[in-house]
Amino acid sequence: MSGRAFRLSRLLGGGLLAAAVFASGAAAAAGKLERLTLSGPFAAVSFPLIHMVDSGALKDVAETVEFVPWKDPDQLRVLAIDGKGKVDFIAMPSNVAANLYNRGVKLRLINISTWGVLWLVSRDKSLKTLEDFQGKEVLMPFRADMPDIVFQTLADKAGLDPKKNFRLRYVGTPLDAMQLLIARQADHALLSEPAVSMALRKTKSFPVSVIAPELHRSVDLQQEWGRLLKRETRIPQAGIAAMGQALADPALIERFQQAYAASLKWCEARPEECGALVAKRVDMLTPEGVADSVRADNTAFVPAHEAKPELEFFFAQLQARQPALIGGKLPDDGFYHAPKK
Repeated sequence: MSGRAFRLSRLLGGGLLAAAVFASGAAAAAGKLERLTLSGPFAAVSFPLIHMVDSGALKDVAETVEFVPWKDPDQLRVLAIDGKGKVDFIAMPSNVAANLYNRGVKLRLINISTWGVLWLVSRDKSLKTLEDFQGKEVLMPFRADMPDIVFQTLADKAGLDPKKNFRLRYVGTPLDAMQLLIARQADHALLSEPAVSMALRKTKSFPVSVIAPELHRSVDLQQEWGRLLKRETRIPQAGIAAMGQALADPALIERFQQAYAASLKWCEARPEECGALVAKRVDMLTPEGVADSVRADNTAFVPAHEAKPELEFFFAQLQARQPALIGGKLPDDGFYHAPKK
């Protein structure tokens, strides 16, 4: 090959290489990530995540931002433990985050936004407190997870034995329990939003004689928490943990926090629009039911380090009852993300 031909080959090769780098690494050149993965259940804690994806709130951060749902605690743990860095921000119950952290999973809790969305739903509108449900069969989703652990903790504080004073019937998810209620296969269930609002909507939309007697919001477990433990009427139930590439990038975490807080505010201010947005992703949910759940939920964006006192109180209650629920001990300070000063 002549010197001229060699130089031309190098130029062409260099041009092709540059084009390839530009095509595949444009995100890096612009300071963007190629992909950012958000994950969570179809519950209040995830509504802002869905809005962030659909609104392009993080388009300045990554070329592709996706939402990956998990259905139950088993799927959550698979994502967290076996995800191999594929999930960056994941919504989960606070005790599960503590449990995974104490078991060596690399994550950090960055915020709490769900402060209680648990209700006992019943066909008997005369039932007003936990004690009123003694001897009755209650559908209970997520055995040994939220909401079961909150119910059992409150029962203990009320001087009741969860196994003896109630007939707990364990089912899969809150949506499974909701369907059993609607189908008249049960009269009482412990549900979380949006399953509560969906159940109330669905039974009101049919004649009583055709489907079932009307259902009622019976006991607000957040109110029971305040009454029985002499605390504020809220529970640090769920929030967001950072994983994967997010753990090594404090600036990314802070950018996410800003976007999540803004999307949570948007959802709370626009329940109808939020309902339509979320219902598009799951056939079981309706826009009206999700909108009702937004109006009823107890949400507030609180950074993890600010929520630490309430989280530690909550974890201490679980540890006293069943230490394995939080991985055997209170998580250390490394569990709570705090922005650098």
